[in-house]
Amino acid sequence: MSFFDTQTFTLFVLPALIFLARVCDVTIGTLRVISVSKGHKNLAPLFGFFEVLIWIIVISKVMQNMNNWVCYVAYAGGFAAGNYVGICIEAKIAMGTFMIRVITQRDGAELIGKLNEAGYGATNIRAEGVEGPVSIIYTVINRSDLADVLGLIKRFNPNAFYAIEDIRFVKEGIFPARKSLFRKTAEMFPKMDRRGK
Repeated sequence: MSFFDTQTFTLFVLPALIFLARVCDVTIGTLRVISVSKGHKNLAPLFGFFEVLIWIIVISKVMQNMNNWVCYVAYAGGFAAGNYVGICIEAKIAMGTFMIRVITQRDGAELIGKLNEAGYGATNIRAEGVEGPVSIIYTVINRSDLADVLGLIKRFNPNAFYAIEDIRFVKEGIFPARKSLFRKTAEMFPKMDRRGK
């Protein structure tokens, strides 16, 4: 009798493999859906290919073991975990572009200046609110820069109202230069002299 025919394999190893494969294919599927919504025409088909390939392999193993209820639980558990993992990975990758609209009673020129100093483009519009004149500041940013921009807004006016919208396509704009991986690493580890100090 081979290991693949043992009860240990059927009850523990096979369900674990199904769970892990399902986590992988659903994670890839989540990234595919996000890529489609963001308009990434090259990434979405690539994700789709591997998603379906893994799914076919997994479902064939489940169908071969229809009398094993542990495989069903592993399949469902992998689906649930894959959604969570996919969302977490997408949040780390931070694909896409946001538009932030800030409405404040303070003079928007100060915030415009801070955004421009940080390398972000911004537009200020004078408007009338319920309690009088307000400034509406628009800025379009890369999603990975969201925390930095929100920090600037909160330092400018902790009580400012702002709304964040997802943008699918941006043709022109002013964005800060992206740091290379080498530069980010160098900033994390300051230069040391020859004695290692």
